[in-house]
Amino acid sequence: MSDGLLVVISAPSGCGKDTLVAGAMKKMPGECFLSVSMTTRNMRPGETQGVEYIFVSRDEFLKNIEEGNMLEYAVYGSNMYGTPIAPVKKKLSEGKTVFLIIEVEGGGNVKKIFPEATKIFIVPPSMEELESRLRGRKTDSEEAIMNRLCIARQELQRAEEYDYIVENDNLDDAIDDILAIVRAQKLSINKMKNKVKEVIYNA
Repeated sequence: MSDGLLVVISAPSGCGKDTLVAGAMKKMPGECFLSVSMTTRNMRPGETQGVEYIFVSRDEFLKNIEEGNMLEYAVYGSNMYGTPIAPVKKKLSEGKTVFLIIEVEGGGNVKKIFPEATKIFIVPPSMEELESRLRGRKTDSEEAIMNRLCIARQELQRAEEYDYIVENDNLDDAIDDILAIVRAQKLSINKMKNKVKEVIYNA
């Protein structure tokens, strides 16, 4: 088992998962690492290569899969998204808390390689609120919004596959909930059993 803690964060589009993780990491300076996903989608205005995503061609993405370089990957819409495994393993070996913000489909694949991973699913207060947030972005067409809401309902049905559910109604409360989960997991028997042995044998 690695020394660090792997935390998987998933949520339907519009639930604020990126904002929540950014808020949690701000309260854990030097303790955590955000895995940057690889994607075949086009870079949007204001985005930077290697910051929001690692942008690659579809051929390069498929090559990484073939070479066993991906922790997980999934197809979302017409694009592919995935997590390079090397940076994750490196940061876990350094004892860091590693956050993965990934699609629901990829969440299950992570557990196959890291069964000790902690999975958190973010839910909106209601579908009405989620629709309001999506419309508030003013970046999607009516068809795109309806499609996102349809996908959201399907993803919410898979929330029970996760270890914890956090409702993002109040941002600060939701961030505190994530931090509480991280603290609890760090104190779990799986993480602390070596400490117990040190106490017993004064190692």
